[in-house]
Amino acid sequence: MNISDLLHRALNLDFLSAEEGVFLFENASTSELMYVGNKLRFHHVPDQKVSWIIDRNANTTNVCIANCKFCNFYRRPGHDEAYITTIEEYKVKIEETFKLGGEQLLLQGGHHPDMGLQYYVDLFSELKSLYPNLKLHALGPPEIAHIAKLEQSTHLDVLHKLKQAGLDSLPGAGAEILSDRVRRLVSKGKCGSKEWLDVMRTAHQLNLTTSATMMFGHVETNLERMQHFVDIRQVQSEKPKDANGFLAFISWPFQDEGTMLKKLKRARNTSTGDEYVRMVAMSRVMLPNVKNIQASWLTVGKQVGQICLHAGANDFGSIMIEENVVSVAGSNFRFTANGIQDAIRDAGFEPWLRNQQYEERELPESIIQQKLDRTTLIVD
Repeated sequence: MNISDLLHRALNLDFLSAEEGVFLFENASTSELMYVGNKLRFHHVPDQKVSWIIDRNANTTNVCIANCKFCNFYRRPGHDEAYITTIEEYKVKIEETFKLGGEQLLLQGGHHPDMGLQYYVDLFSELKSLYPNLKLHALGPPEIAHIAKLEQSTHLDVLHKLKQAGLDSLPGAGAEILSDRVRRLVSKGKCGSKEWLDVMRTAHQLNLTTSATMMFGHVETNLERMQHFVDIRQVQSEKPKDANGFLAFISWPFQDEGTMLKKLKRARNTSTGDEYVRMVAMSRVMLPNVKNIQASWLTVGKQVGQICLHAGANDFGSIMIEENVVSVAGSNFRFTANGIQDAIRDAGFEPWLRNQQYEERELPESIIQQKLDRTTLIVD
């Protein structure tokens, strides 16, 4: 294999094999990967704009029987700290989100043994009845698989009923690494890699927009990382022509603080900023049929995130009004609406606010006023 030939093929939007991806990742320089990632970014999104979103990552419940060894968030059934979020609590969260300019709830939780399909149908229906303009970016393949198992039903039936109840889009949660060897070690209680991918195939058949993710830097090999890309790419190539399919891809390094993986000395986070930039570039190289690549500033920080905007990423994610899962494993970075826009401008791009469908939104009046107030303070 030859680095130059592979990079040339990537620029031509060829589907590189997992083995070719490993060769590039292990042998190409960071500058070479960034150059190609950036060229591909401008092929897909040919302007200087970088998108961002305002949403809230709320949780239905922290009760979970999946027992993932990288998760500090979950509690076993019956635990003193176990909870199920009430409608009144949702009202407070949603109204605050609207006040801060957001319109979307990223709603996820644990694999609760007693929360079946009807629970989520009733919840989504009530939330949409109370707030018709609310967007629900909710659950994820492992939760869909869990609900289908509880109901002895199909992914199609579960997703169809959830969509009817108000589900707008499906996050790429719980992908970790799409290798059953890895999943047995880090998330044995979740669905396997094939089922994760099959849930997404079904979502695309129902014209539900989805995203895809990867959590790397624990027990996986470089080949398993690249095969993850290949599998995502394959599912995307199968989507109906009128469906968005995977509209975005987001990767982040394993956050290890206090996790069982670290306590058992099976894995620790050794990922560097350089490695993350290289992985963002590789996501562009390996996923020529996925339009949007997000930089996960939440886990790598502002500066590394800004560099990723020159390595293939065209999206800076959310200001995350609330986030309770990654943060309890050691990720403490935060942005305000003005802060995230400033970070994008400082990196040489124009920020634009989007929704989950990657459609541009006008800046809410509350954010415009915050900016005016801040300018007044600076002038004074």
